[in-house]
Amino acid sequence: MRSYLPDEDFRLLFWLRVREFAVPPSVIESAAARRATGDWAGACAAAHVDVDLSLRSAADAHGRQFAAQVRDDLRRLAPDLLRWHMPRTAPDGLLRSGLTVSLARYDPAEHGCARTVHLVARTPPTWAAAGQRISLALWDGSRSAAGPHPHPRPHRRFRLDLHRHLWDTGRAGELRVRSGADRPPTGDGLAPELRALLEHGCAVDRWAAEAAMLLRAEGRAGGAIAVRLGGRRRLVLDLTADGAAHEPPSLHVSAARDGGSGLPILPDAATWVLPDLALLRAGLIEADRLHPLVARALVPGRPATGAGRSPTGGPGPHLVECRGARHRIGLVDGVLVPLDHDPDELRRERLLAALTGTPVPCLRVIDEAHRDPSNLVDVRARLDHGDTAGALAAVEGLLGPGASLPGGPLRDELETAARRRAAHGLYRAGLAGLGPDPQPGRRARTRHSTPR
Repeated sequence: MRSYLPDEDFRLLFWLRVREFAVPPSVIESAAARRATGDWAGACAAAHVDVDLSLRSAADAHGRQFAAQVRDDLRRLAPDLLRWHMPRTAPDGLLRSGLTVSLARYDPAEHGCARTVHLVARTPPTWAAAGQRISLALWDGSRSAAGPHPHPRPHRRFRLDLHRHLWDTGRAGELRVRSGADRPPTGDGLAPELRALLEHGCAVDRWAAEAAMLLRAEGRAGGAIAVRLGGRRRLVLDLTADGAAHEPPSLHVSAARDGGSGLPILPDAATWVLPDLALLRAGLIEADRLHPLVARALVPGRPATGAGRSPTGGPGPHLVECRGARHRIGLVDGVLVPLDHDPDELRRERLLAALTGTPVPCLRVIDEAHRDPSNLVDVRARLDHGDTAGALAAVEGLLGPGASLPGGPLRDELETAARRRAAHGLYRAGLAGLGPDPQPGRRARTRHSTPR
């Protein structure tokens, strides 16, 4: 039987790369500092989250009680923690584009609003995804609440209103229990077909408890749910109470009734093992490389000082083995040049290189640093994830502060990032589809569909 489950090793390496670049330590520290002063809007700005809602307009539309509840939730929001846990896609680990995620649901009977309203987090479409920004908005089902977003309705599979511990500072400690970190994963009491899914990164041992929460939120005491495992494979599971009343309910595989269409879908955050927990168990990451709130929940008692190292170190000395001696390379008027060769010798060497000869090692090292730098992949990853400051720091660490960039891949990447930010600005202004090609020179990804 063909398996449609992703390879666990690839999944771990994917998330290891995401944790390295997606949410820089500088963003976490800036957002935490502003959040500590009660400046929730400043924390959102530091975490590259745009606020597309007005509490005054919310009070006018749905009442003061509703607006007060939204304000309280915004004060509890950790936008950097939200960015840490937002859904991402392979192979680059970028935010899933064109997505609307429900963070909180406000029902009329409980919150005094006119109709059900959602506090949502949205990601822009792919063509406007430069900077990897997230926006916050209120959605009540009306056409005016949609804005320019292509999919304004909250996604049934990607929802965080049942997982507030993934963005709410007051409930971040629940992550230890909700992720299953408080006990080792076992398949005791599970059906054989479910126990086999543990090897593929599925949080099967937590499914029964999470399914019960999902059904309660849907106003049901029990019943069937659908679990999406990737591709077109779904499981339909029945939540039933076995034995005495005090025993927890259990899940049983049911017939695939039309693939589970119309059934409540187990949220993606509950389907898979928490990436940070999987990385810790595999020994691929240390707690101090995680978000501080995540590290505090998963490794209690261990001080968490921040998420990892700084993007780059300072520019160290550039020493090159050249013709049996150690030569220096440094900045002169913002240009990286050999310091131990006289100008006449450099002119001869450059002329020799122009005539397809081989220049001295000092010139070769400078040319490689400009045109094919060893850390170009890291610079590109930081730009793709919106960490422009980290990318520029990496360039300074390579060439030194104040260095000018000649033509080459490094300069091309920085110019492409600037053009993509312009496309995002057009999207924010409501001018959808009028932006330049966000990634000129790169082949566009296409989706291959299989005929039914």
